[in-house]
Amino acid sequence: QVQPVESGGGLVQPGGSRRLSCTASGTTFRFYTVAWFRQAPGKEREFVAAVSWDEGTVLYGDFVKDRFRISREKPKNTVWLQMIGLEPEDTAVYFCAAGSVGSNAWRDDHRYDYWGQGTQVTVSS
Repeated sequence: QVQPVESGGGLVQPGGSRRLSCTASGTTFRFYTVAWFRQAPGKEREFVAAVSWDEGTVLYGDFVKDRFRISREKPKNTVWLQMIGLEPEDTAVYFCAAGSVGSNAWRDDHRYDYWGQGTQVTVSS
């Protein structure tokens, strides 16, 4: 059973960058899809990006518009979310999730079995 552990959140100025990490605790992400979701106050959880650990296939949420990049680093059992051009609207708790999810369902948060505790990203001047 894998336990995702996020880190890297914090306060960022508008236009700034931030890199979040999600590390597998207890085992590896092998055979899993690993995804990032975010949830802002008063809003539903939103799909950000996902990567297939074994093949490296990626998918991004519609709002990303080339500002975010998801990648994996197998020796470190870590998935990265590099974010640039951050806007106040990007303020949210960012969650990492893992699961055996078919590619047609990567955007569905209900399909992921394992979740991290979340890391807060606040974009403000």
